[in-house]
Amino acid sequence: MAALSLRSCRKGISQFLSNGGVAALSSSRLQGDRRHKSSVQYASRPDLPKLAYRRVKGKSPGVVYLPGYASNMNGQKAESLEEFCRSLGHSYLRFDYTGHGASEGVLAEGTIGTWKKDVLFMLDEFTEGQQILVGSSMGGWLMLLAAIARPEKTAALVGISSATDHFVTAFKSLPIETRKELEEKGEWTLPSKHSEEGFYKFSMDFLREAENHCVLQSPIPITCPVRLIHGLKDEDVPWHISMQVAERVLSPDVDIILRRNGQHRMSEKDDIKLMVYTIDDLIDKLTTMV
Repeated sequence: MAALSLRSCRKGISQFLSNGGVAALSSSRLQGDRRHKSSVQYASRPDLPKLAYRRVKGKSPGVVYLPGYASNMNGQKAESLEEFCRSLGHSYLRFDYTGHGASEGVLAEGTIGTWKKDVLFMLDEFTEGQQILVGSSMGGWLMLLAAIARPEKTAALVGISSATDHFVTAFKSLPIETRKELEEKGEWTLPSKHSEEGFYKFSMDFLREAENHCVLQSPIPITCPVRLIHGLKDEDVPWHISMQVAERVLSPDVDIILRRNGQHRMSEKDDIKLMVYTIDDLIDKLTTMV
């Protein structure tokens, strides 16, 4: 059975890559694949905003993609992962948090706690069996929170430019005089080349709430396999955050991959190929262990 699983897995990724796989990121290829993409659906929740999602049914372990702050489920990494999961026949789920992308809600009114609840709701309602959680930037923080809350649903974790605790630690790293001025003002403007405005604004209430979800000050009770990919040229989230995560998790199976020329979004062709190979290796590991 193990050998059969291994052959199937290798055939899947080989087919994915030979069919254009990562190269399918070009706009013309993506346009040609529209008919193969999952359709957008909406998850209704009592008294809470509807969440937009795309889902591919398949075998376990499934893959769940968690995007970053102010990002959405239609990025290059998310698109490529869907095609990859289809090629192997594994289930796949991607969605927009409250206030993000096509989901209802207002981004500025969201909190880390809000988006953690979104992740847990989607895991509980739209996945079967164990999942490999793939978290990009803030999604890397949320995947840890989800794994702690739902260990029975979590088969493995793959963090990409993980921004664990980042909003809080970045604010606290400012000079105390600056922090006092910002606290009096009631908001913090953080420059970002990924925002159309050139910056993101965070209220003090957002930062105080986020502090309740910080995990790097103590051992992180996660024992599943963990893979952390980070670029050394990440100008948004320092790569040493991934090192801290690796040091804190209790899992005996943790690997860190540092990309010398990697940027924050890790969306270059070779970056995505590395992500796919990493997930493929985890699927192989998890299925041959059975």
